[in-house]
Amino acid sequence: MEKAQTVLKVLILLFPFMLSTSPALGDGAGVTDIVVTNTRDHLLVYFTVENCFSPELDQAIENGISTTFTFFVELYEKREWWLDKEITELEISHSIKYDNIKKIYEVTLSEQENKTMTLQDFDKAKKLMAEVVALKVTALRSLRKGARYRMRMMAQLDRIELPLYLHYVLFFLSLWDFETDWHEVDFRY
Repeated sequence: MEKAQTVLKVLILLFPFMLSTSPALGDGAGVTDIVVTNTRDHLLVYFTVENCFSPELDQAIENGISTTFTFFVELYEKREWWLDKEITELEISHSIKYDNIKKIYEVTLSEQENKTMTLQDFDKAKKLMAEVVALKVTALRSLRKGARYRMRMMAQLDRIELPLYLHYVLFFLSLWDFETDWHEVDFRY
């Protein structure tokens, strides 16, 4: 009986989410500001996912629900008479969790050896979540001078994990599954 009352309280609390039909990531979310460059030893990529936070997702984060964006990056060598050759395929993630007691946001970046940064400014935390900065895609020694390459990238909001049995009740959170389209950049090395 107590379990049912708890579930009912949670449903009443989250009723506005159930009425919402918009996805967690804002309308028109996509990968922008793509820059492919290199250091002396590595090929790097920079990009941003714009329009990736909706008011509903902001509220979920502020309520302490951990949220993860996963970014996929693929690099291919383009070939005329053959299938393109895959050079590398990367998957990285950015996670955010709000600590209601300390009033801080903890953002973890997997590409920086799971470095966790703590911030008090939600806008700065969201910026960290949405930007991929100087991601090492591959060593330059794996590329051929003069060859043509294609890099693809996309972002996805991972399914939000709720504690205990709430994920059975809050089926509407499946609306929060999201992927951007793949974005491609062709370049010659």
